[in-house]
Amino acid sequence: MEKRSFVTIADLSKEKILYMLDMAKEFEKNTNRKILDGKIVATLFFEPSTRTRLSFETAANRLGAKVIGFTDPKVTSSSKGETLKDTIIMVSNYADVIVMRHYLEGAARYASEISPVPIINAGDGANQHPSQTMLDLYSIYKTQGTLENLNIYMVGDLKYGRTVHSLLMAMRHFNPTFHFIAPEELRMPEEYKIYCKAHDIPFFEHTEFNEDIIADADILYMTRVQRERFTDLMEYEKVKNVYILHNSMLRKTKDNMKILHPLPRVNEIAYDVDSNPKAYYFQQAKNGLYARQAIICDVLGITLDDIK
Repeated sequence: MEKRSFVTIADLSKEKILYMLDMAKEFEKNTNRKILDGKIVATLFFEPSTRTRLSFETAANRLGAKVIGFTDPKVTSSSKGETLKDTIIMVSNYADVIVMRHYLEGAARYASEISPVPIINAGDGANQHPSQTMLDLYSIYKTQGTLENLNIYMVGDLKYGRTVHSLLMAMRHFNPTFHFIAPEELRMPEEYKIYCKAHDIPFFEHTEFNEDIIADADILYMTRVQRERFTDLMEYEKVKNVYILHNSMLRKTKDNMKILHPLPRVNEIAYDVDSNPKAYYFQQAKNGLYARQAIICDVLGITLDDIK
């Protein structure tokens, strides 16, 4: 069987994305399927994670696989100087698929090129987070009934936010209109704006964040300002509280609008928003289980017909 890794959302066609969402829908109907009995899933997290790691491990367990791995590279041989190449090749001796989060951009692509088993990118630096994108797409589809012709507003850290970068690339198939809301220091990188232009995706940039700006949103995608990406903490302090969503700001928003956030949040969404029916971020995180079950099965060659 051909080895299939899951490294970037840019590799996926429109048909493949919709196929994966259909798989996620099937897993939501029944998460406990022992179709990976005898398989080993390795989770290698060189960066901290809660939702991504736990949802991947829960997905593997509910599919009947066993899980090995680490959450702290300090307890591995990488702390002794072992290279990423050697770690990947070594772990591939024990596992059928490797789920990896790494702080270096491009690490997942590199791992996929040297690994004899499939690699699933669980986030590589400020680059991409394609498994988060699959659960984001599933959440958008569930709440809007479509992925087509939506107004998607991205707010906060658009410079280092790998989730917004991946989502932008995935939505190229579905005729979106983007609104990028960020301070000058955290604007969407030029390469992604060039990507939008190359794919005829209209976008608008804002520095203001208020109820009038977001009134026409179908999806309001909030992000955390990522302290760990800043080399200058003074710069972080300057922008960390620039945009905070309060419940009062939602008065003019559309009835179908939903608020997404990849989590964890710090203070960019006030707690008074949580009880608003437009808040969907905790359900969004739950959708990660179904989307990641679909990803694991797909890279191992299990089809939609196999799980129906």
